[in-house]
Order: sequence, then structure tokens, then C-alpha cells
Amino acid sequence: MTVHFIGAGPGAADLMTVRGRDLVAASPVCLYAGSLVPVEVLEWCPPDARRVDTARMVLDDIVAELVAAHARGQDVARLHSGDPSVFSAMAEQMRRLDAAGVPYDVTPGVPAFAAAAAALGRELTVPEVAQTVVLTRTSARATPMPPGEDLAVLGRARATIVLHLAVQRIEAVVAELLPNYGAACPAAVVAYASRPDEVILRGTLGDIAAQVREAGVERTAVIIVGAVLAAENFPGSHLYSAARPR
Repeated sequence: MTVHFIGAGPGAADLMTVRGRDLVAASPVCLYAGSLVPVEVLEWCPPDARRVDTARMVLDDIVAELVAAHARGQDVARLHSGDPSVFSAMAEQMRRLDAAGVPYDVTPGVPAFAAAAAALGRELTVPEVAQTVVLTRTSARATPMPPGEDLAVLGRARATIVLHLAVQRIEAVVAELLPNYGAACPAAVVAYASRPDEVILRGTLGDIAAQVREAGVERTAVIIVGAVLAAENFPGSHLYSAARPR
């Protein structure tokens, strides 16, 4: 018996990997966050599968479900939105499973920031504009950020910065980024990336907060800030250069 941590992707069911789909179809138990995982994904579950919505469950209850399935000799598809390597709370579940002697594996998924970049039609690393992407969040009601990981510090490099779980604090985010990026820096917010109700907002740090409030975006959104969002006159990469030795 194995607990399969599976990245369910950003929203569109057809952006889940084939491996993830097959594991869902073969698992008699499926745990998923109903507020984030598309209902279409659950259609791949076996007809008699036990389906557990974890949206309102605490860690103890979730782990109890996983351990109970192990005791019954049943595989579990543990679905996480996006990719489970980022902001998924997978690590704390793994720690509990290690203590309980329950085996597990991980299947990656398409992360939300990648779906947001696709919706914007933008590469987040552009030659001589930005070659670094910072994935982060803000604290607010969540776990406090570690020392040195506040936006004022992270923004000093002026790299492309991507914020998850922060759109409700868009004004505070803008205020913390302005000193390093400036009001004219391109900014975008993509909510429900890849879903039918996807919302795309483009602007600058100076106006993106107002756009977010006007559009009523309050959750399931990614904030992207950086010069790459408006990069046009940049050199071609060395990868495809005729001067590169072949």
C-alpha cells in the first residue's frame, strides 16, 4: 500500500500528468481539497472509491485517513493543487507518515505560477532582463515568514517575483515592493489560471491593486512582478545562437 502525493495541476483537469491520472484511477481512496482540486479530476476515481474532501479537515484527521487506508491495504491518491513541492503542506504529512511507517511517493504537477505565465504568454526568464524567479508568499494569517524572507529583502535583486497566497493583501504587497521595483514596474495577477473562469489583470505596481479590487479577486490567484512582463528589446539566448559551438 502506498500514499501517492499527486500534483493535480492549476485547475484544468487535462493539465494533470498521465501518471497522476493513472494513479487516481488505480487508488481505492482519494483525498483532495475540494476548494482547489477540479471536480473533473475525481471522475477518474474508481466508481466505489472512498472520496474525502480535506478542505475543512485538520492535519490529525487527514493523517488518520491515510493511516487507516494503509491498515486496510489500500492505495491512496492524495491530491494537492498545482505542484506539491510548493506551498502544499506535504512535508508535514510525510513526517507523520514516516513516524507511522506508511510508505509514500510523489508525482509532480503543473504549478500555478507556470499556468499563470502561460496565460500571460510570457517567459519568466528573459536574457539580460531577468534570469532569477523568486517564489514566495506573505505571512498574514499563515505561518510567519522566516527571518530575511520578507519582500523588502527579497526585492533587492529586482528579480522576477511570484507571490502565492497573497492577493488578499495586494495593497501591502505593493507597498513592500515599491521601494525596490518602482511604481512603473510591470505587474500582473492571474486568478483561477487555466480554468474557464480565469481572470487576467495586467498593469504596473502603481495600479495593480486597484485592478484587483475592482475585479473582486480575493483568492486562488498568483501575483507576478518584474520587467520580464513587458520585455521586448532583449538579445536572443545563447542556446540558439549561431555563434554557439555545435
